[in-house]
Amino acid sequence: MRLSELVGKEIVNIYNGVRLGTVGESDLVIDDTSGEIESIILPNKSNFINLWAEKSQMVIPWESVKKVGSQVIIVELDESHGKMHKYSI
Repeated sequence: MRLSELVGKEIVNIYNGVRLGTVGESDLVIDDTSGEIESIILPNKSNFINLWAEKSQMVIPWESVKKVGSQVIIVELDESHGKMHKYSI
């Protein structure tokens, strides 16, 4: 699969049905030796209330990706198991 084929796909968490973001608004971490995707980094969605608050990112490990469909990417992120990481920027 080409990187261009991922752009525009919505990322949905199968664990709770939440739409996390879209590939294209996110960054991908790619292993420079193998060329494989290591993780997807989604920016925190901001609104007026948290405009001045500390911004964070959600890092989705590629092993959490369960299915890449024609319009969505299904991931499995269970906060209680520590698969979902948020980092401040």
